[in-house]
Order: sequence, then structure tokens, then C-alpha cells
Amino acid sequence: METNDLATLNNIANVLYQEPKEYVTMLNHELSKGLSFPKARENALMVYLNDIKRYANVLSGSNNILGIEYLKALKKLKSPLKPIAIKREKVLYQDEMIVDDFASATAIRKMIVNNQFNDIMKVIPRSSYILLAQELRKGHYVLDLSKFQKEILYILRKMTVEEIRNLPDVTEGLENTIKNAADSCNNIIDLVNMIKSKRYTQTRIQRILVYALLGIDKKAMETSKRIEPYVRVLGYSEKGQRLLSEIMKKNPKTNLVTSVKKFLETSKNKNLKEMLQLDIYATNIYTLGYEKDSWANLDYTNKIVSIQDIKE
Repeated sequence: METNDLATLNNIANVLYQEPKEYVTMLNHELSKGLSFPKARENALMVYLNDIKRYANVLSGSNNILGIEYLKALKKLKSPLKPIAIKREKVLYQDEMIVDDFASATAIRKMIVNNQFNDIMKVIPRSSYILLAQELRKGHYVLDLSKFQKEILYILRKMTVEEIRNLPDVTEGLENTIKNAADSCNNIIDLVNMIKSKRYTQTRIQRILVYALLGIDKKAMETSKRIEPYVRVLGYSEKGQRLLSEIMKKNPKTNLVTSVKKFLETSKNKNLKEMLQLDIYATNIYTLGYEKDSWANLDYTNKIVSIQDIKE
């Protein structure tokens, strides 16, 4: 996170989790000024918590926001877990330089584009680099949403205004703006620029475009929030495998997915199976962005990654 002040993050999480009436009133007041939701929320929190100096810019840090969401989840679940705030070192979320072998994900993506493999080796674990290098050689990588711009535009042009309105995060007539933009441009940069505003940030618009691409509507989103999710295992180290075994012993009712085929055949939970089908569909769409070998159904054929089995 951008701060290691757990108390500050926890105070914000309490407000966002409980949503006291006074805070909601302040938030609506800030939104009425035409501010974006993130900025309106930050202003309302600073006023409600009555300490502008302490809480200013906390919600401008992406990792802080993620940490606050984790704290909210712990409160919702009444979890006994005790969080620890670890401050991000050397580089920030979107910094593009390497500092003492530290780099952001943004910087690493830029290195991939520029074929700076020696630099990449400095900033990620060796096992991760081996996997990354293998996938890059195969052309199996997607750097940004522009890889799917034609698919997104096709889907939005095919959708009705009502169907767009039913996408998560679409409110207050935004569906009309999205539809008009999709009907009048032919690349994702222009599409996002035509839709975004002070109220609707670029990140939110990109999220909506992914919902459209994957066919995720508000009903599916509400279902995902209501049910207890499955645990999908994609890979582990030797230590992680032992830990996973211990977790399952203590929580035998956990819906653990190590085989997609087996889970879909044996699970009696309709909602979980629908969520897993979305996972599979997302992988099938993702591979369309590959330079080559855009195979579908990799969730059925790819094995769980075991760190100890990785070879150069």
C-alpha cells in the first residue's frame, strides 16, 4: 500500500462499510457538484472524519483502495484475521522506472513492449520470469484492452440501450452515451474518451466495457456478491500446496476447484457453476488477444502450475 498507517485505512473502511447517514448525505452533496465518484467520496470522508490533513490523498492510492476493500471484507465476514499494512517501497503504482530492482506492473508491461528482458529479470522472481518468457515466446500475452476493441465495438453496437443499461456500473443515462459513442467511432481510445467525464472515470468505463465483452449483467454481479465463492487453484509452490491441504482440513466445506471438468460435473450449486462458466468464457475471450494459438477451452487442458516443476 502507499501507506502503512493501518488505523487510517481502518477508519475509512469503517465508514465505507457502515455508511452512516451523515456520510451518505455529504457524499451526495459532493456528487451534486459534478465531481467524479472517487473525488466526491474522498471529500466526503475528509469532512465526515473531520481531519483533512490525515485523510487527504489516501484514496488516491490504488493499493490503499485495495487495502480498504480487504478491510471492509474482513468486517463483513467478521473474520478473526488481523491485517498488517505493508507500505509499497521505491516505486508507485504507475511509475515507469526501475529503482534498486523494484518496478511497478506498469513498468514491467512497458519493458515487455520494448523487449527489455534483462531488465525484467531484475525485478521479478526467477520462476515467474521463466513462465513469462515461455509465454512471450509463444505469443501468449495481452497487454491492454485495445486487443479486443473490435469485439467490444461489435458487441456494443449489437446491444440495445436497455441491455447496456443492465451492465454493472451503468447509471443515470450513461447507457445512451455508451451507445452513441459505440455507433460513431472505431477504436477503443476514442470510445473511452467519448464516454468518460468528471463523473465517470476512465477506469470505470473500461470496467463496463469488460462487462459487455464478457456478458456480465447486473443480475450476475448481484449473484456473485450474494454467494460464497469457490476457490480456484491456478498454481502453487511446495509450501503453498501444504498450506492448501491444511486449509481444506480446517474448512472441508470450501468449494475448491482444481479441475474445471470435475467441478462442473459434480457440483450441485447452480450459481457456482454459472460463475465458473463465466471464468471459462473469459479465458476463451482472453486468448483471442494472443498473437498466435488462440485456442479455446484452456481451462480444461492447462494443468495447475507447480513452481517446483518449472524448467527453463
